[in-house]
Amino acid sequence: MLNELLIKDVLDEALSTGADFAEIFVEQKESQSLMMISDKVDKANLGQDFGIGIRLFQGIRSVYGYTNDGTRDNLLKTAKTLATALSGSVQTGAIDLTRQEVLNQHLTKYDLNEIPAKNRIAKMRQVSETIKNYHPLISQSRVNLLENKQHVLIANTEGLLVEDTRTHIRLALTAVASDGDILQTGSAGPGAHHGFEFIENLDLDFYGNDVARQAITMLEADHCPSGKMPVVIDNGFGGVIFHEACGHGLEATSVAKNISVFSGRIGEKVANDLVTAIDDGTIPNAWGSANIDDEGMKTQRNVLIENGILKSYLVDKLNSRRMDHPLTGSGRRQSYRYAPTSRMTNTFINNGPHTKEEIIANTEYGLFAKSMGGGSVNSATGDFNFAVKEGYLIRNGKIDKAVRGATLIGNGPSILPLIDMVGDNLFCEQGVCGSVSGSIPADVGQPTLRVQEMTVGGTMDEVND
Repeated sequence: MLNELLIKDVLDEALSTGADFAEIFVEQKESQSLMMISDKVDKANLGQDFGIGIRLFQGIRSVYGYTNDGTRDNLLKTAKTLATALSGSVQTGAIDLTRQEVLNQHLTKYDLNEIPAKNRIAKMRQVSETIKNYHPLISQSRVNLLENKQHVLIANTEGLLVEDTRTHIRLALTAVASDGDILQTGSAGPGAHHGFEFIENLDLDFYGNDVARQAITMLEADHCPSGKMPVVIDNGFGGVIFHEACGHGLEATSVAKNISVFSGRIGEKVANDLVTAIDDGTIPNAWGSANIDDEGMKTQRNVLIENGILKSYLVDKLNSRRMDHPLTGSGRRQSYRYAPTSRMTNTFINNGPHTKEEIIANTEYGLFAKSMGGGSVNSATGDFNFAVKEGYLIRNGKIDKAVRGATLIGNGPSILPLIDMVGDNLFCEQGVCGSVSGSIPADVGQPTLRVQEMTVGGTMDEVND
């Protein structure tokens, strides 16, 4: 990547007009993807990317720039150009870089280039055939295999010098069911901080059958009634509601600007006593994990809400200056093209005292949201609107008929106190989170839980019909 002498010279140049902190982020990334539609490979892509980002602070002001040219002259010129945006008392003294060793918590068996394409295609074809063979009304299967390997070097004027390698893999599955008039889909996207061994160990038949089952179930489902009712949200991707409607409001990106409903509320009760929410970037081989964040700090387990009490925010280096809050290992970015900011890693509501069966049995009538789809969120207020990908009515404490077209409408901070039952079956699923520092891998999760009352959008049928 870059030698230490050049790094020191670039950092010195960055401080030449009065910045009080400078940082270099170097990235080398390889990626490949395959798409299969109904057993036939439709697309195959290979790519490499290299670049360097340089960031400067002066107090709570910052400037950022990046380049693909890693030559000495260009890097010094880039640092000098950025430095001219800041002026003040120039710091003196040599920068003493200390290389830090990284303990790798995310071991992989295979390197990105060790697996022949035919092995990948064979696994993709296996799951594609499972999907197609599930039911005669399955009209199409889509299988995407996405892999990348990213090596980063981070150095700064505080003396940090650290390198790390991250490997990610994800299988994106879609089943399409059609009876000629109606079309429904089922989907899943298991992924990990792993190599191809993740696919070798994945139960492909389970995932293939499950996405096909979703599609067929929703094809045969009735329309969902609308109104206010109790909602039981199943484990796994149900955690996307907390992630989107509450998690972003706990990132310093919004808290430091005082545009979050959670700003200034550390120590306050913000949720039911049963709710403990955690962001943990240290989970071995988890999709959203890393050994270090993109500012070079070790990732950590951050308890955000504990027994209903707000305990912490997710804080990056710049916003730590603004907020006088400790760093939490949460500085993340999509690539060298983005300056880092506070972001979630693996964010979930922790286990509670109830079983899924108890929660269903104690719900006389309501909606069971087994699987969540996409939605929209106002990150400043927490107002959300999420589609239910697979839903069922609950009647007399039992799962009843399947319903389609359901949406959950509400406000994240407002529903936290209304969570009155929390299960013991925590499960996390994988997603891609977008924000000001780009799109990054993030796990979302929760056990099965019940919200006392939510607005359910559906048809205009009577709620208790």
